[in-house]
Amino acid sequence: MNSTYKAFWLEGGDLVVIDQTQLPFSLVTKTIKTSADAAIAIQDMTVRGAGVIGNVAAFGVYLAARESKGELTKIKELSAVIRRARPTAVNLMWAVDRVLSRLEKADAQKLDLVEVALKEAIAIADEDVIGTRNIGRFGCELIEAIAKTKSKGEPVNILTHCNAGWLAIVDRGSALAPIYEASDRGINVHVWVDETRPRNQGANLTAWELGQSKIPHTLIADNTGGLLMQYGKVDLCIVGTDRTTRSGDVANKIGTYLKALAAFDNKVPFYVALPSSTFDMQITDGVKEIAIETRSADEVLYMQGLQDDGVIGKVRVAPLETTALNYGFDVTPARLVTGLITERGICDADETSISAMFLDLIP
Repeated sequence: MNSTYKAFWLEGGDLVVIDQTQLPFSLVTKTIKTSADAAIAIQDMTVRGAGVIGNVAAFGVYLAARESKGELTKIKELSAVIRRARPTAVNLMWAVDRVLSRLEKADAQKLDLVEVALKEAIAIADEDVIGTRNIGRFGCELIEAIAKTKSKGEPVNILTHCNAGWLAIVDRGSALAPIYEASDRGINVHVWVDETRPRNQGANLTAWELGQSKIPHTLIADNTGGLLMQYGKVDLCIVGTDRTTRSGDVANKIGTYLKALAAFDNKVPFYVALPSSTFDMQITDGVKEIAIETRSADEVLYMQGLQDDGVIGKVRVAPLETTALNYGFDVTPARLVTGLITERGICDADETSISAMFLDLIP
């Protein structure tokens, strides 16, 4: 695997992943030895982010092939468990289906299915590396254009939501890829980082990533973005996505829709960065057709963090008798999206533009 930054890697035939639930205070890893391990890591968010979920799912099929000793029927049974691990991110299903399709052809050719599955999983990861670098270059053109309008020394202020960096999509991510590219080019950027309740991926992961790369950033409460836009303190919004319809509707972390509404009202450009594997070309109405994951109420009722005594702990933030509802994602209608930043270029968020750029992906 050719990535510069790695959320996962191979060791002795097993898959090693960064345990993202332990960041930002501990950098620890887990070893994924079986397809069941892969499914659990996706489900409990040891790994998360549309791209990395897809990558781990692909390697999970390889592990299924290894533990099944190349028996295709058994591989399919084990892979079905991985495919159901989380319902919203389409990369998960796409990656499993792609590897299985390759295995079906290989089985007819009497090839070693374990070896074929491993090669296909690595190929998916390597393709993501190329894609994320292209997303970075195309997206950076937007940042560079804004930078040219700024006074000397004034940064381009970018607001993002959740985590769509290299922890989410191998190498440089999607929404953060243009920011990394801009930093490499010497463009002065500053990132407003939404905390992203209830799991705080912005506070825990995006802030950690940006800090590792020494990119200026400020953590804000989720509901601060609209005020910042009213004050003219946001030049551009870039977010990721877990599933995007053929018509340009975008499913992303809960709270994205509200940011898009605020951006629209304040005439702030709102872009969505994604690899083509995140398109679901079989659906056109995101609100009606995208399954929105409902997660544990405890994620809302409790918060985890580093306590004053240096111990990572969990505290309840709501009354004991209070119940909670925890949707993991929401859908931003295409009409609120300025454009889609993909590995093939930037296109409008509508069916005509998407179809023109990705005609080969339409079933």
